[in-house]
Amino acid sequence: MSDNSYRWEMVEAGAPMEKVDFDPFPPGEGEVVVKIAGCGVCHTDLGYYYDGVRTNHALPLALGHEISGHVVETGKGAESWADKAVIIPAVVPCGECDLCKRGKETICRDQVMPGYDIQGGFGSHIKVPAHGLCEVDEVRLEKAGLSLADLSVIADAVTTPYQAVEQSGLGEGDLAIVVGVGGVGGYCVQMAAAFGATVVAIDVDQGKLDSIKDHGPAITLNARDYEGRELKKAIGAFAKESNLRQTEWFIFECSGTGAGQTSAYSLLVHGATLGVVGFTMDKVEVRLSNLMAFHAKALGNWGCPPRHYAAVLELVLDGKVEVQNFVEHHPLDDINEIFATVHAHKNKARPVLIPA
Repeated sequence: MSDNSYRWEMVEAGAPMEKVDFDPFPPGEGEVVVKIAGCGVCHTDLGYYYDGVRTNHALPLALGHEISGHVVETGKGAESWADKAVIIPAVVPCGECDLCKRGKETICRDQVMPGYDIQGGFGSHIKVPAHGLCEVDEVRLEKAGLSLADLSVIADAVTTPYQAVEQSGLGEGDLAIVVGVGGVGGYCVQMAAAFGATVVAIDVDQGKLDSIKDHGPAITLNARDYEGRELKKAIGAFAKESNLRQTEWFIFECSGTGAGQTSAYSLLVHGATLGVVGFTMDKVEVRLSNLMAFHAKALGNWGCPPRHYAAVLELVLDGKVEVQNFVEHHPLDDINEIFATVHAHKNKARPVLIPA
């Protein structure tokens, strides 16, 4: 067992996570061991920990799937990754099945997700498949004024909205509406703007709206200020003033709440595209026939194929998507306190946990 390798494991839902030693060495064929620089705390982690959402891997399990770090040992066939700085995809498809070969990696039946299918990133080291890793140019990273730990959130918080925007067909001159602009939603605002759209940012938390207002949206709207159809009317008025279409809006639901999903669905217009990005266990009641009547479509969004990670990294390193102002670093050993803070919605930015 390595004297320097440890992870924080969830032993049961809601119980304090426990720090345990483990030995990640040696990596198997096609695998690498990564010394973790940082691991982001995601809404999904809270679902496993507080809500009892089941994981594929039996407990005890280290959570965490937003991971960056340095490759410190390689298995057979993965030697080219030695000593490289990398981002580990939040979802690693097998790369070999019919689905993967047809470009449908997000529904690969043999995919693995750290912190769900295998041990996750809330630790000092992790052993993962080498295929799909995203290499980070550390010279460019330094020039951008970023740390490798900052980039951990690319693995989900940034790539997930990229996938949502990319698959929706959003482009120059379109109107994008993002419901819920904390975490993933804030990056969705930036991503939609980077794709050339005019962006409306919506939330019930004025603090989150204030944080994102200088990073892409043309207008921010607090949903608490509107009742019934008033929110849709306000967006329609903005679209008219901005010479934008009253049809074919692109709506991205990122709040991961029942109320947010209901609100997003109420914004459907003719030809609209609804992207369901956030996750919740809540059930909502909607009239599904509105999709038929408006000739609209709804798209799910599970993760992002690793082949898109390099493009997302470029947007971050080029400064087109800002991450540094939306993350905060904390010692990994404070994990139980940080989870409680995030669960109570008292964090100001996405926590990235840093191993000692």
